Amino acid sequence: MRVFVTGATGFIGSAVVPELINAGHQVIGLSRSDAGEKQLKAAGAEVHRGDLEDLESLKSGAAKADGVIHLGFIHDFSRFAEVSAIDQKAIEALGSVLEGSDRPLIITSGTGVGSTVPGQLATEDNYDPNHPTPRKTEVAGIAVLERGVNVSVVRLPQVHDTVKQGLVTYVIQVSRDKGVSAYVGDGKNRWPAAHVLDTARLYRLALEKAAPGARYNAVGEEGVSAREIAEAIGRGLTIPVVSMPPEKAAEHFGWLAMFTGLDMPASSALTQKRLGWKPTGPGLIADMDNMKY
Repeated sequence: MRVFVTGATGFIGSAVVPELINAGHQVIGLSRSDAGEKQLKAAGAEVHRGDLEDLESLKSGAAKADGVIHLGFIHDFSRFAEVSAIDQKAIEALGSVLEGSDRPLIITSGTGVGSTVPGQLATEDNYDPNHPTPRKTEVAGIAVLERGVNVSVVRLPQVHDTVKQGLVTYVIQVSRDKGVSAYVGDGKNRWPAAHVLDTARLYRLALEKAAPGARYNAVGEEGVSAREIAEAIGRGLTIPVVSMPPEKAAEHFGWLAMFTGLDMPASSALTQKRLGWKPTGPGLIADMDNMKY
């Protein structure tokens, strides 16, 4: 299958591209830079120049593919609503090319939207359309599904290796800057996690077994507590670990405060059953304990 991949040079995309190629697929990777083009060619992928705001480049990339994996996202959470709108338009553009065919479109969301009650285990079959996240990936997905697009969703937790760990990477930077590793309240709130290679394998399986409207949770660990994460950061940076009162979270964490106190565990039981996916990678804390701070 010829697969057009947005975000192909990013953290997860850099694992998805070789996963697809090693399984016999041909990859067309989106790149906005010469460095990205060089990276994709070295990985054995075809290069398609463009970016997420160039909708025509997205359409032309999708037009020459048998399927699309949309991983690209502008990770500037200080303007979360703006970049979420860009993501929504990108999905609509990709969908417009695939409409009326069986060519799969795999889009990327977060596990949090699968929890309708705070602290409740998020599942694949649950979806909260009123979730406060500015990210409208699944809103866009439902819209293109209704237009006849074979779209499915991979929901991400904190995806990690020994270099990056999703939102935890930003928490580490705050801890380094502040000189303390903090958690909110008692630190019992949980974040789900998955190793990046397990996540890449899930994207391939979702593509190969595409089921219109399906949602898959890329979850290896259902919930790692904020206190465990803070303690791992404290060990890595050799700094104190402290409890932060909720009313001081915004001052300490900045834009991250919208996430740091959330209890958002998630399950991948249905994903594992439906796709035969079995996460085997190391856990989040193990990777954090083995990274270079």
